[in-house]
Amino acid sequence: MATDASNPVPRFPDGFLWGVSTSAHQIEGAADLRERSVWDVFADRPGRIGDGSTAAVACDHYHRYREDVALLAGLGVDAYRFSVSWPRVNSPGGLDFYDRLVDELCAAGVRPMPTLFHWDLPADLDWLERDTASRFAEYVSVVARRLGDRVGTWLTLNEPAEHTLLGHALGTHAPGRELLFDALPAAHHQLLAHGLAVRALRAAGASDIGIANSHGPTWPASDTAADREAAEFYDILLNRLFADPLLLGRYPDGIGDLMPGDVHADLEVISEPLDRYGVNYYAPARVGAPQDTESGTGGVRLPAGLPFSVHPVEGRPLTDFGWPVVPEGLTELLTGLRDRYGDRLPPVVITENGCSYEGLDDQERIAFLDGHVRALHRALEAGVDVRGYFVWSLLDNFEWAEGYARRFGLVHVDFATGTRTPKASYHWFRDLLRGRR
Repeated sequence: MATDASNPVPRFPDGFLWGVSTSAHQIEGAADLRERSVWDVFADRPGRIGDGSTAAVACDHYHRYREDVALLAGLGVDAYRFSVSWPRVNSPGGLDFYDRLVDELCAAGVRPMPTLFHWDLPADLDWLERDTASRFAEYVSVVARRLGDRVGTWLTLNEPAEHTLLGHALGTHAPGRELLFDALPAAHHQLLAHGLAVRALRAAGASDIGIANSHGPTWPASDTAADREAAEFYDILLNRLFADPLLLGRYPDGIGDLMPGDVHADLEVISEPLDRYGVNYYAPARVGAPQDTESGTGGVRLPAGLPFSVHPVEGRPLTDFGWPVVPEGLTELLTGLRDRYGDRLPPVVITENGCSYEGLDDQERIAFLDGHVRALHRALEAGVDVRGYFVWSLLDNFEWAEGYARRFGLVHVDFATGTRTPKASYHWFRDLLRGRR
């Protein structure tokens, strides 16, 4: 893969928001200064993290945040999407850290854009319990009162689909449950938590609120009726299960019957109006009929017996994570969301897009980002209201169950010393942003 210097990236509208994203558990470290999360408990279990590591130190962002904000300023981004650690906020002085971080960002001219939950649930809570949604709203109120004078844009949850699938259905992420379809209450309670959080943020004066949902096109493995039916069901679980309630105020047909509580009343809360809709995009999925052996790609293995199987997307280059590189999938996804939800779809921000590659001279990452930015522009040309693009991620970090084995950062981190070294992709993105001004 290579970029074409003679074919510059098209210009985006004035006011388009350019940024990078991170999450608290993956970069902050300073685990001794916060409560334990479900990920700390999960990492304590032998064999759960691929390289046997933990996020106790990670990138030590807690102590080196000023250095990281300087990297953001040098990059020239408009905004920084980070997450607030609920376990840290629960600890004495925990909010002081985010006070300092937000002040530093504002002084550097970088817009703070916090996500309030990025998978690091306090260890004593459980998304299978309805009360966790109310507890989340209480925590959100505390954060909003403290930071709301400087934070204009809030995101409630990050990728509830993956947190449900990987953490509660398959057990490959924290909290490590293997409930398969009995994990659906965790999805419902996260969505309810989102709606309650929107109300809490509105009560605190917030006027720009969204969510970061993961989405990707679902492609049938063939044109057979069985493969098309399996792909449709997979699309419901990974895409519509989390978008339909938010944007349409209803679950896909039959799904609401599987959810706990007074679903009709809950949907009124879940569908509180949003000001923006965050989309995390990495790759499409190729899905076929059920099979008698496990399936999956990119490090995710699905057991036999599910009503679908997942297969490699053939004929595409792969990232170091084994994910296919399909920029045009982003255009397809965005035009599909627009067509499905119409005027119910708020302005879209790409809240995550990135790839795992080794090396400081990461030309593959440059080609990946270049291709996806162009695909995003094609969606704009097709009439999709897209307002921003955030690269995942600023720093190499603790990549969940992979530990430190995958590197998504524009900046290389030596995890033994903490030394930061901007990669070629950092300089490419900096130059792209300079050309936007």
